[in-house]
Amino acid sequence: MAGPTQIGLVGAHYAPRTRAERLIATGRGALGTFALVAAWLDSEGLASAEEALTYFLLLGYWVYALAVASVAWFLYAPPLRLGVVTHVVDLTLFAALTYLAKSPTNALFTFFLFAITAATVRWQWRGALWTAGATLLTLNGIGVFASAVIHDPAFELDRFLMRSVYLAVMAAMLVYLGVYQDWWRREMSLLAAWPQGLGRQPEYSPRDVLESVARVVGAPRLLLAWEEREEPWLHLALWRAGELQSWREAPETFRPLVAERLTWLTFLSADVRTPVPVVMYHGRDAQRRWHGAPIHPALQSRFAMREVLCLPLHGECLDGHLFALDKPRMTADDLLLGEVVGHQVASSIDQSLLARRLRRAAAVEERNRVSRNLHDGVLQSLTAAALQLETVQRLWDTESRAARERLAATQLLIANEQRDLRYFIRDSKLGAAGPTAAEAGLRAGLVDMAQRLERIWSVRVVLQLEGVDDESPDPLANDVCLIVHEAVVNAARHAGASELCVNVARANRDVHVVVTDNGRGFPFKGEYNNVALTVLQLGPVMLKERVRSLGGTLAIRSTSAGARLDIKLPSHRGDD
Repeated sequence: MAGPTQIGLVGAHYAPRTRAERLIATGRGALGTFALVAAWLDSEGLASAEEALTYFLLLGYWVYALAVASVAWFLYAPPLRLGVVTHVVDLTLFAALTYLAKSPTNALFTFFLFAITAATVRWQWRGALWTAGATLLTLNGIGVFASAVIHDPAFELDRFLMRSVYLAVMAAMLVYLGVYQDWWRREMSLLAAWPQGLGRQPEYSPRDVLESVARVVGAPRLLLAWEEREEPWLHLALWRAGELQSWREAPETFRPLVAERLTWLTFLSADVRTPVPVVMYHGRDAQRRWHGAPIHPALQSRFAMREVLCLPLHGECLDGHLFALDKPRMTADDLLLGEVVGHQVASSIDQSLLARRLRRAAAVEERNRVSRNLHDGVLQSLTAAALQLETVQRLWDTESRAARERLAATQLLIANEQRDLRYFIRDSKLGAAGPTAAEAGLRAGLVDMAQRLERIWSVRVVLQLEGVDDESPDPLANDVCLIVHEAVVNAARHAGASELCVNVARANRDVHVVVTDNGRGFPFKGEYNNVALTVLQLGPVMLKERVRSLGGTLAIRSTSAGARLDIKLPSHRGDD
């Protein structure tokens, strides 16, 4: 595994400045080699008195070029000041060679072009501008010296002026190239700074997205229009000068938003108000043009559209378009930038809408959990209390002692349910689904529940527990108790069972529950696995729903002599 030092070296090895220095060093070596060969083959334009010195300078430049190339290529991270030092040396040497020649020859002119190009690679347009200025001053100084001081008869003013113009034109092109490179770097840095986590906000607002788009695209106005696939509305958001207005309208108001041919394309038009607007879009291999009205006339008129850059937005939850308005002098570069921005916007909005769906689904699931717990707990106990009170009413006149016993049992039942309901409300406020009825542990919870069911429903419940203890918290304890409670109450209330056997076994933290009774069974007879119960819509609804929510399975065998429920619940791996 690479250590921090190695990672730093690799990062320096691939840094832009390192790559630039290696490119320049290679070019310098090639230029020095061919200049030395050219001077050896043809010495025209050099003063014969300084010929030896010129050769010496070119030879020295060649050695210097090889040395700098060795440093640039064989060091992982060349010194940061290497570029400045070598640039100054290059300009000084070029000026000395030009001075010895008394005029800029073709070969020497190439040296200056190399210096300006190297400055552009290193420092973009600023380097090209300053180097071009220094070079023109040097050439003008040498020209004045040759014509006004030493009165060189070989000095040609027209050739000198033409080469100065060539140099100025080349410098201007390189300055433009540097400016263009800076522009792209700035755009890329703005894209890299795209706000993260916009889709995870509790309530989605397009303000942050549109402000980010305005910074990247540079448009004074932005219009966002989209439809959610689950809602019959057209949502509109207009951003202008930091202010946001949003509303919604019927989907048919501006349908279609753009021409059918352009639905999936990023396109721009310099003026959509002309009778036949010219639309530019990015094809597979080149920029293409299309003539026609690109935007719905009513939408174009309402928002006074003229210059338009349109970005398509398509995601899992939405379809729409983002219109960047009033940006002057748009070019094909805006199309490429717009495609990237469009993907970012669609992703941000889609992520937010998906997060909202998940929150809604979680809320529905929580409501279902609450309803199941109330049904399996409080509602079942209230039903049992009502039946007990009916019995008390019948026994009150004839068997007052038995009636009082029943009344005391009902009072205890209500007190226990009050306690469980307090636990349930407390856990719901905390947002947890932890054990409530079985807070003391699965074994203790099952024993306590069996005793209460025997008193309430006048049945005998035989517990058989295998691998169940109360030594550690059990995330399934509450659910297992509620499942057993539902199964026992259903058998006692609907099947007339008087005796039930409840077997709860745990293996590798999975839980296997088997409940058998001596009642009349279910209205259907036979054996049904989990798939059959689901397809045929058979079995107790609330019990099936609770087992399903836990990722478990339910199988039922029903006969006229009783029923058997076989329930398997997987362990909560995430709680390990």
